[in-house]
Amino acid sequence: MFDPTSRYFAIETNEYVTKEGRTVAYKRRRFLPRSSNLTVLTEVVVTDSDRLDLIASRTLGNPELFWQVCDANEAMNPHDLTSEPGQTLRVPMLFI
Repeated sequence: MFDPTSRYFAIETNEYVTKEGRTVAYKRRRFLPRSSNLTVLTEVVVTDSDRLDLIASRTLGNPELFWQVCDANEAMNPHDLTSEPGQTLRVPMLFI
């Protein structure tokens, strides 16, 4: 259902049966991990032209792993991380 690089790949899939008997598959809720439990690979200072996918590509080798940077910085909204140039972002060791 999800690519191995997706933040939802390892999340358990459940099923719900409607009153009409239709089975609907869904992923369980994903909670952000505590950033204090993640090992930091490096820190990056955001520039004017930075995007999270570019940071992930540069540091983790894959732009689709932007969500790991979000997790390491406890961010629910990825755009918040690059909206202010000069802020420092933690980039975690890969945990997929």
